[in-house]
Amino acid sequence: MSDAVKLWTGEFYNEGVSGHSGLFDKLNEECGVFGVFGHPDASSLCYYGLHALQHRGQESAGICTADPDHFQYYRGMGLAKEVFNSETLGPLTGSSAIAHVRYSTAGESKLANAQPLVFKYREGDLAIATNGNLDNANIIKRNLEKQGSIFQTTSDTEVLAHLIARSKHDDIVDAVKDALQQVVGGFAFLILTRDKLIAALDPNGLRPFVIGRLGSAYLFASETCAFDAVGGTYYRDMKPGELLVLDRDGLHEDRFTEGGQRAICAMEYIYFARPDSDIDTINIHSARKRMGKRLATEAFVDADVVTGVPDSSISAAIGFAEQTGIPYELGLIKNRYTGRTFIQPSQELREQGVKMKLSAVRKVVEGKRVVMIDDSIVRGTTSLRIVNLLREAGATEVHVRISSPPFMNPCYYGIDTPSRKELIAAMHSLEEIRKAINADSLHFLSREGLLESIGEGSTGKQSGYCTACFDNSYPTEIVDVTKIGCACD
Repeated sequence: MSDAVKLWTGEFYNEGVSGHSGLFDKLNEECGVFGVFGHPDASSLCYYGLHALQHRGQESAGICTADPDHFQYYRGMGLAKEVFNSETLGPLTGSSAIAHVRYSTAGESKLANAQPLVFKYREGDLAIATNGNLDNANIIKRNLEKQGSIFQTTSDTEVLAHLIARSKHDDIVDAVKDALQQVVGGFAFLILTRDKLIAALDPNGLRPFVIGRLGSAYLFASETCAFDAVGGTYYRDMKPGELLVLDRDGLHEDRFTEGGQRAICAMEYIYFARPDSDIDTINIHSARKRMGKRLATEAFVDADVVTGVPDSSISAAIGFAEQTGIPYELGLIKNRYTGRTFIQPSQELREQGVKMKLSAVRKVVEGKRVVMIDDSIVRGTTSLRIVNLLREAGATEVHVRISSPPFMNPCYYGIDTPSRKELIAAMHSLEEIRKAINADSLHFLSREGLLESIGEGSTGKQSGYCTACFDNSYPTEIVDVTKIGCACD
């Protein structure tokens, strides 16, 4: 009874079904950002850009637009298509804009934290949108509160706004540099005023952040797939520690600090980014296929079919199948139209709630030895449910292969992760995990295999990845171990 009750923690039965508090224990990226400078339809471009980035956040969406005479914004709870329509987009005029989608986090579902956050300060209007996490935000916030600052949200982003406002520099660019030099973490910032758009990436380049072009306009996004959605083209990736300023005189390339060791989040390649996106010119789908191929060479198993857990594991499953010659089949189907239900299900349905999101194809797996490819194991509860789904559909054997190393450490750079004691790989041996998820065999991709799989697609400029969640080697000093998650919280 207690387990069933825990599955229903919100107003709706399956509210948070994709988050850590629901039926699935997948990791969650916290947000996505999109920006436009120099286009008369900036708000419409942001709307379509947010659609393309919707996988990075489903709790809230917001757009802020500006020109020399206007500064307006609209934010709401829900998907971009639920928040925006002709009535809400119509007033958002201006040739520059920033936009944001946010992932749902238990206990923090409120409009106050929806971004972009908008402020008034001595030099005028200011809006900020963030992807990532400021590790020292709580420390800075406590110090500012002692000096009289009053915070309206629980967002790290507001900390940056206070630092900008308190800077001794009147010039906004100098004030932003001053503020960024005081924060630590992994972050991609878009900052909008009436006449400027400022973009900044953390000194290690932990979060993905790309620049695009659409005619004479400049675009910014968390992923390149957003450029495809608006007819734009990829220009280049932001550099670690870089600060770009766009104003009426064009693009100004600058830095707020010297770039540190390049350390882009490896989980972007494994799980978070869309397969049609490129990070540092490396295509995500191709990288995941290489992970699957490498996994096949490291942990071959004789089987009848290979299937991937939708959607992020499909590419790796195809690679595993190609390498082994074992047929790839759609053994698991994702229900994309679950929605949210007000109807309280029975005790039995609560316990079997995973079937609201996934179904096993009986005619594909019945009587077969199945290799189930997934991208990661967090707590292990999802893997157990999916393995049992396949067994209930008649699979005679279920061999689990994970296209990443064991996830053993929390992330402090913008990924929603549980504490180390809740990560099954941190507390249990491989054999204990295998038994816990009811698999016939289990194997994780090696760290070396992961890095080689990603790096094979590199043009040579990519020099490093953050793999702290696998090896406990963090690229920055962790100054506040309680600060896990996202700048939105």
